[in-house]
Amino acid sequence: MRHLILTFLFSLAVTLAFPQAHTHQLSSHILDVSTGRPAAGVPVRLEKRDEQANRWFLVDEKTTDSNGRIQDFLDYKKTETGVYKLTFLVADYFKQQKADTFYPFIEVVFQIRDKAHYHVPITLSPYGYSTYRGN
Repeated sequence: MRHLILTFLFSLAVTLAFPQAHTHQLSSHILDVSTGRPAAGVPVRLEKRDEQANRWFLVDEKTTDSNGRIQDFLDYKKTETGVYKLTFLVADYFKQQKADTFYPFIEVVFQIRDKAHYHVPITLSPYGYSTYRGN
């Protein structure tokens, strides 16, 4: 038992001291604050704004994993600066939770200005949401 605890503590120390390198520039996470759990199985669409054409173009669409995360939007090798939009398609998620919701989807528009990693999470409930730039 002591060996397991020491192994866990060493692993935690290494993780905190040497964070994993990101291979993708954009990640996201959904936490359902009404349940205190990650929102798994939510489709999330990523679009990029073309200012010349005055419209949005689909870049990618993924689904949150069992931890409510998407880690791999925008490969660093292909990323361009610009205005992007994440659309969280939450209507079916709330149906599965047997909960009514005011928001069938949530759009978050943001700018990528450099090669830094961008993390765009949302906290979610049937009648509200919040977002911020994480790391």
